[in-house]
Amino acid sequence: MVGDARRRAAGPEGGGRRASRAALGSRPAYSVRLAASPRPEPREPLPERTVPWLRVAAAYAWRLILVGIVVYGVFSVLGSFQLIAGALFLALVITSVLRPLADLLSRFLPRPPAVAIALVGSLLLLLALLALVGNAVAGESPRLAGEFRGGVHQIEEWLQRPPFRLSPGRLAALERQVTDYISAHRSKLLSSAVSGLGRVVELVAGGALALFASVFFIHSGERLWGWAREELLPARARPAWDRAGRAAWRTFAGYTRGIIIVAATNAVLVGVALLALRVPLALPLTLLEFFAAFVPLVGSPVALAVATVVALAGRGPLTALAVLALIVVIGQLEGHVLHPVVMSWAVQLHPLVVAVSVIAGSIVAGVIGAVVAVPLISVAWTVLRALRAVPP
Repeated sequence: MVGDARRRAAGPEGGGRRASRAALGSRPAYSVRLAASPRPEPREPLPERTVPWLRVAAAYAWRLILVGIVVYGVFSVLGSFQLIAGALFLALVITSVLRPLADLLSRFLPRPPAVAIALVGSLLLLLALLALVGNAVAGESPRLAGEFRGGVHQIEEWLQRPPFRLSPGRLAALERQVTDYISAHRSKLLSSAVSGLGRVVELVAGGALALFASVFFIHSGERLWGWAREELLPARARPAWDRAGRAAWRTFAGYTRGIIIVAATNAVLVGVALLALRVPLALPLTLLEFFAAFVPLVGSPVALAVATVVALAGRGPLTALAVLALIVVIGQLEGHVLHPVVMSWAVQLHPLVVAVSVIAGSIVAGVIGAVVAVPLISVAWTVLRALRAVPP
């Protein structure tokens, strides 16, 4: 109790001394602590509205659409200059065929005469071949006209038999319909023939341009490529694109030489068979087979179909059936022997890719597109492989 009394007695004094000491000092007697701001609660992530595969597909889709627009624009521009593009393609074909001959002749002659001899000699050979074909057609035309009339009569008799059983009146009505159609659309047919003459003039101009360009390609193709590489490409990209360009030329030249070998083999086989079967116009049909074989998988059957019609009109149904069997044999030989053996060292494309390329090319640019499609796809694939490969 005494201690409590002392503490109570000393309390005011102690409190006074602490208060006075607090007043004399520079620090406050107490501090005020502010209340801490409340921390924001973590938000829960929003649920995904699309599945991952759909987002990936959408990302690829707009990129593919952009690439498709660019490709369509490029082909539209090239379509406007179809004559020039076709002429340059023909010049590259001529170069790939005649460049080895010019290199061989340049060992004994200066380069300009070697190029001139290769080009002029090849042109004279082609003109002589065309003259031979024209002479054969002109010589066989009277006999062919008589055989064609007899063949048409045989076809009419064949259609009157089972299983067709067409009456003579029905056949006469078909002939009248054809005659009426020709007489009714005579002006349209005449305008088509006139436009065809204009097309022939364009083809002649394109051939002249191709021959003019092939002179420079054969004579100094390496220097042209070197100029384009040094002037149009940045320094870092020159080695890769030089490697890709040389690989592309090897592929294109190999494809051209390979398709010429395949076409020549098909033409020889077809010519021998047509001569053995005594089909009229065997030599022109052989030449047609040679040029049609440049369209893979499609051209050879079309040419042999024309030969079948000629055989049916000139020699009868049995010979036509023999030519149909020849279509099957030539197709199997071309697809399973010639193309795998001859073209394997030039291009490596699946037959499905070849078929789709030919159809797409024919849709875009007709016959020229069907001819250009496969070498174009082959060269593009070779360039991609060359750019993707790491040099040693």
